[in-house]
Amino acid sequence: MPQGQLTGTRIRERRTMQGMRQAELAQKAGISASYLNLIEHNRRRIGGKLLLSLAEVLGVEPSALSEGAEAAMIATLGEARAADPNAAQVEETPEAFAGRYPGWAELLARRHRRVNELERTVETLTDRLTHDPYLAAALHEVLSTVTAIRSTAGILADTPELEPEWRDRFHRNVNEDAARLAESAQALVSYLDEGAEEQGNLASPQDELEAFLKEADYHFADLEGGKGTAVDGILSKAQVLQSAAGKASARLYLDRYVGDSKDMPLEPVVATLKAMGPDPAALAQEFNVSLSRAMRRMAELPAVEGVPRVGMVSCDASGTLIFRKPVEGFALPRFGAACPKWPLFQALSRPMVPIRQTLRQDARGEAQFTAFAISEPASAPSFGQEPLFNAHMLLVPIEHTDRSTTPPQDLGVSCRICPLKACEGRREPSILTEGF
Repeated sequence: MPQGQLTGTRIRERRTMQGMRQAELAQKAGISASYLNLIEHNRRRIGGKLLLSLAEVLGVEPSALSEGAEAAMIATLGEARAADPNAAQVEETPEAFAGRYPGWAELLARRHRRVNELERTVETLTDRLTHDPYLAAALHEVLSTVTAIRSTAGILADTPELEPEWRDRFHRNVNEDAARLAESAQALVSYLDEGAEEQGNLASPQDELEAFLKEADYHFADLEGGKGTAVDGILSKAQVLQSAAGKASARLYLDRYVGDSKDMPLEPVVATLKAMGPDPAALAQEFNVSLSRAMRRMAELPAVEGVPRVGMVSCDASGTLIFRKPVEGFALPRFGAACPKWPLFQALSRPMVPIRQTLRQDARGEAQFTAFAISEPASAPSFGQEPLFNAHMLLVPIEHTDRSTTPPQDLGVSCRICPLKACEGRREPSILTEGF
């Protein structure tokens, strides 16, 4: 059953749930019962005023009856089937299943989305447990203290003839180690409860900068139009910037933002993206700026209807990530190295060569992205000095770009939590080699 023919099935389902006869609904909607019967059996298309009338009689939103309401659910059902390679092949399509059992289909779609959320949480926590230096040190302290207590307790239990002086000394050691263990465990629990994103646990100036940008949703309306005088006021109100280095990093970013907004004003940029689509090359040509600046400007935009929300990642010549703007469906590692198959790192080996690829980070689902990558000099060129390059990668959900005819490139977040098998770029074994 084509997706566009589900509206009639949905109308019939809603009518049946309310115990309403077909003739009664037809009369209230101002149409004949025979015509309504054709609609409910998906033999007549419906829209406009008649759809509004039927929705009003049934007491639901028009979107609940239209085909657009089914699109996301059907896509999720397709993802659920693709996620299980051992699922038996059935002739019934997701569209037909949703049409016959809309309630069950909606429940299954919700459960699948919840499973995906939990899997993402597991991956994030595993990444943190693997790479968080503070967490590793805290666990090492706890285990060392437990070992010391166990050793001392073993001596006390196995040596009953100990002299009172030595027995008191061992008791004192156990008491001190137990107190240290309690303090370490309490600090560890507090750290886990607060989370690595809390302001009090920001470990570096880059963490402070990322929290600052996330708090502002990467957009600063007061700086639009090149208003550099507002930078000091923004920094003075930013409580998340705790260190001098964090404030210096934020000032550098805001100064660049001022230059971007001056050379690429907000309204013309939005108009260009709506007319030409989310293409950084077209934006760079329109405003005569570099590709990296065009990408950065697209990542700075607020939520605007008709312009997709994008993600962006930048790295320096060592491959260290120096900027992260996440986008839903594409996970970015908080600690440690990223996947070497990202076009971001390919760009480093091909300076000034634009790269475009279709990516899929989660092979179980349908979330795909068009990635635009470029490597450009970090500073102005100078004679007698080798340039350093920074690489930049813009991530645009594929539904907002022209789909490529080539299959998407499957890649991961980082090697430690990547379920892909037989990967030539793997640096270390994955704890998810069997997937979920």
